Amino acid sequence: MHDLIRNFVIIAHIDHGKSTLADRFLELTGAVERRKMQNQYLDQMDLERERGITIKLQPVRMRYTPKGEKQTYVLNLIDTPGHVDFSYEVSRSLAAVEGAILLVDATKGIQAQTLANLHLAQRQGLVIVPAINKVDLPNARTEIVKEQLSLLLGITPDTILSISAKQGTGVIELLDRVVRDVPPPHIVDGPARALIFDSSFDAYKGVIAYVRMVSGTVSNRDTMLAWATKARAEVLETGWFAPQQTPEKSLEPGMIGYIATGIKDPGQIHVGDTITLQREAQNAAFEPLPGYRQATPMVFASFFPENGEEYDVLKDALGKLKLTDASLLYEPESSAGLGRGFRVGFLGMLHVEIISERLRREFNLKLIVSSPSVEYQVTLKNGEEILIRSAALLPDPSRVEMIAEPIARVEIIAPSTYVGGVMELAATRRSIYEATEYLGSDTAVLRYVIPLAELITDFYDQLKSVSSGYASLSYELCGFRVDDLVRLDILVADDIVEPFSRIVPRLLANREGRAMIEKLKDIIPAQWFAVALQAVIGGKVIARETIRARRKDVTGYLYGGDVTRKMKLLEKQKRGKKKMEELGRVQIPHNVFLEMLKR
Repeated sequence: MHDLIRNFVIIAHIDHGKSTLADRFLELTGAVERRKMQNQYLDQMDLERERGITIKLQPVRMRYTPKGEKQTYVLNLIDTPGHVDFSYEVSRSLAAVEGAILLVDATKGIQAQTLANLHLAQRQGLVIVPAINKVDLPNARTEIVKEQLSLLLGITPDTILSISAKQGTGVIELLDRVVRDVPPPHIVDGPARALIFDSSFDAYKGVIAYVRMVSGTVSNRDTMLAWATKARAEVLETGWFAPQQTPEKSLEPGMIGYIATGIKDPGQIHVGDTITLQREAQNAAFEPLPGYRQATPMVFASFFPENGEEYDVLKDALGKLKLTDASLLYEPESSAGLGRGFRVGFLGMLHVEIISERLRREFNLKLIVSSPSVEYQVTLKNGEEILIRSAALLPDPSRVEMIAEPIARVEIIAPSTYVGGVMELAATRRSIYEATEYLGSDTAVLRYVIPLAELITDFYDQLKSVSSGYASLSYELCGFRVDDLVRLDILVADDIVEPFSRIVPRLLANREGRAMIEKLKDIIPAQWFAVALQAVIGGKVIARETIRARRKDVTGYLYGGDVTRKMKLLEKQKRGKKKMEELGRVQIPHNVFLEMLKR
């Protein structure tokens, strides 16, 4: 049976057609009835459809009989995201399969995430099946892109398939190539071992683990054990993805499917853990499967519920989101002004936006979100080293010897005509230039070392702007670098607003402070009294603006009489506003915090 199984993924840069190709596979294999088909069928979340991107990996099982053959193959496909912020989803998918379709857009060519995902797949030892997509478009550069891809993979251009996922051209040939080139799963004898590569939560079935069976069999009513947490439970249901969950009596070696554990505590099931049977785990010779490298958060932001009583709701929501997003890390945090909340680690700014939006939509939570920051390495004058993830945690400057910030090795791929603009942009971000290489005659690969704090805000948007949308980037952490960094605070009506505090280079502090104050002046609603906005470093004010008070015409009802009547009313209003200014606090709306996330 396992000789007829093929497990594979589709990997590509964002918007190169992965989801469209998956749609054609579903149609050709009859996995989904034609009347039920819709675009981006495997993208189950509303957010994915709205933004036109894949956020969550999604497995599906298909049955396919190649032309001229009598045998029917079981194809287990995992559709993966393409954005750099969700590369951890891709790495987990690759560990569950034997092959990968590498899809490249004929109009855009090889881009940064194409290379990053290819390197991940090659490190896993997967068979690569290359294909050029969108060859039907009038601006397709099929032969040039084939040449680039053949140089990259060390193969001849005629072995690379040309397809149009939208029209279905060449898709059957691609499926045949997958059946022919991707090997069946390697089966080893031994106890039941299933690798958890994803999970979700169901109110009735508890935590549902998405697994790749490596050895042995797991059946309904077996007593299972999650090796790392030692959580035991009776298996409520096993099955595979059609792409809806379809029950099956058991999961056998080589299969990709799910196990409904019945466990209601999300923390009991971890991605990368091994599920086995309790009776087999008691054997002293039992060895769990190697798990995944833990995701390294790049960006940290604090989430506080607007209503302090919703802290437990937020805690429960983050626990359930972590089941579907293993790269999400969080820990409790408290603030004098904002109460209890969580410090949350993300892989990038898009990741921050997606998680905050999912919390709002799926759990009906209203949040205060702090300005995203990175993790800084602070050396104190007594020699002690500490890591801080928030400007509010930075010790008093008199105790600090030096501050080091994380730096990233960045790879930017752009057409040669845009190299000048890209280099000018990089020069404004405290970057160190390393090298330039060329893929073919018209595509450049630029390598830089750039502080991570410079990347996490609007660098990606600016890069798209200067390159007319053609440039792309990928990055990975490569250490820390010491710089002259200071804490910048924002005061609203003389009160420090912690979510706006950030750590910035001293040379850029004036510019950053001025920009933040001017933006806040535009987006904070006017109050009944004048509101002072100040940017402060230590005790020194470096920028100031005032939001003028809203005006109420207290003399509007007067129809005549002595002018002193009007003057008395205006003077009374002036005294009232002064009193409000002394006693009042400014309530900052939720949308202001979200707007300040953008640079």
